[in-house]
Amino acid sequence: MSTPTSTLELSTISLAQLYALLQSITVPNTSPNAKFANWSRTFTCSPLAIFEPATELQCELILELARREGKVVRAVGVGHSPSDLACTTGYMLRTTKLDRLLEVHADKRYIIAQAGITLDALHAELANHGLAMINVGSISDQTLGGIVTTATHGTGINYGVISTHVMGLSLLLADGSRVFCSRQERPDLFTASICGLGSTGLILTVTLEVEPAFRLKEVQQTIQFHECVRSLDSLVTASEHVRFWWFPAADTMRVSSADRTVEPTKPAGSWLWHSLIGFHVVQFLLFVARFILPLNIFIGRFASWLVSTKVIAIDDSFRIFNMECRYPQHTTEWAIPYENTKACLHDLHDWLMREFSDPNGLRPHFPIEVRFSDSDDIWLSPSNGQKTCWIGIVQFKPYGFEVPYKMLFERFEAILCRHGGRPHWAKAHHLRPETLRRLYPRFDDFTRVLESVDPRGMFRNEYVERHIFGKTGPGYHNRVFKRHAPSR
Repeated sequence: MSTPTSTLELSTISLAQLYALLQSITVPNTSPNAKFANWSRTFTCSPLAIFEPATELQCELILELARREGKVVRAVGVGHSPSDLACTTGYMLRTTKLDRLLEVHADKRYIIAQAGITLDALHAELANHGLAMINVGSISDQTLGGIVTTATHGTGINYGVISTHVMGLSLLLADGSRVFCSRQERPDLFTASICGLGSTGLILTVTLEVEPAFRLKEVQQTIQFHECVRSLDSLVTASEHVRFWWFPAADTMRVSSADRTVEPTKPAGSWLWHSLIGFHVVQFLLFVARFILPLNIFIGRFASWLVSTKVIAIDDSFRIFNMECRYPQHTTEWAIPYENTKACLHDLHDWLMREFSDPNGLRPHFPIEVRFSDSDDIWLSPSNGQKTCWIGIVQFKPYGFEVPYKMLFERFEAILCRHGGRPHWAKAHHLRPETLRRLYPRFDDFTRVLESVDPRGMFRNEYVERHIFGKTGPGYHNRVFKRHAPSR
């Protein structure tokens, strides 16, 4: 279904009137908010203008202006993506005022919400109606539209990425028309948009499958790395939601296993790790390790010890799903076919042991997070056609200061690529169309949809042009929006 009438009306508005109508939602150039930086302060940009619409009509006005001036429009929510996915030199449209829960259908287990609502806010709204999201990632400080367009995931070998719970979308297309798409209506547009990198159109609303509110019982315990890998299949399938936190310096795996329960709430956690002492001591040690790199091995062992006790917690689902990101960070995450997990973990282990034994070797931070998801049929989902293991590595920025990470990530990614790795779309990566086309059988179908709904590229920022269309040059380099000089 398409509604083009607004386009006809907007076309009668003069350019001067458009500017006047948009003035109240335009961030002044003198404001600190006239520049964008992502949460970890690793990528930054100065858009031509930043708009903060609160209504769909204001979104239509922004797109009308962009059409007339031939500019790119980039939608951004909280800006949590650790990449330049949200960056642009064109117009930026912040969706954070488009943040309402519009409809609740508890009996049919679905809701309709505006794309700019944060998951934190959505959890609270759903709880008021006795509902909850089916699965959630490690953080909720991100918008619903953001997690949908990047196929963000939680964990659970029988649970798909969060986009698999999307039942329908309403979009503003580049021509100004408002359309609805689902698996039954405009299915190609829908499948492209639920991992579309914001390039198919502006997501206005999301129809999301939910379930009755539930609690999770989580058991966390630490085991040796090799014991975990030997027992991988039994561990991963023993509970609904399983994830590992790997501390390479200590050679340990922290195993988190969570299942739905009707038992009463019993919040718990590692007092040492979650206390202010643990937070600040670890950050201070990481800061010192910028100058004394071998100290990172001790810190990794210390952090593993802080969380080494067995912990059982029962709480609302999203509280168990979520974890604290702790400090600003560089991070990369890749998805591999589940059947390659053991071999990949062994290769990563062998590599890291070589680094640790080398006096001049790399000294990674911790933990390496390992999660799982079911297969799906979403064209650009890293779980497309395969049960998946996600492996993510991190380098913290203590007090916001830079740390070495580039060589570490390159070596990490080389191993993941050998095992069929696909990058998390929200995180920085080096792959270009020629490689992505081999990894994603429906890649050309995706670009065909983009050419159909946005032939002039209104929604294609530098990230999309670089990774999807293969554009090169100084303006499209993967470090064009990098905040700091290259790190070793």
